[in-house]
Amino acid sequence: MPRLALYSLVVCVLAVAAAVVSFVQGSFLGIVWVLLAGLSSNMAWFYLRRHKAEARAEAAAR
Repeated sequence: MPRLALYSLVVCVLAVAAAVVSFVQGSFLGIVWVLLAGLSSNMAWFYLRRHKAEARAEAAAR
């Protein structure tokens, strides 16, 4: 797994946990955490797909 994908996945998990805590405490600041979780999950997905595409291109070049 590429390092950037792993970092963004960790950020996603932490943002989800922060959103849950925010909503449990009654704060609507959790909406910001949900948006951050969505952004970081998209980044993780992008970096994973890019890594797979690069690996396929490298295998096809051989």
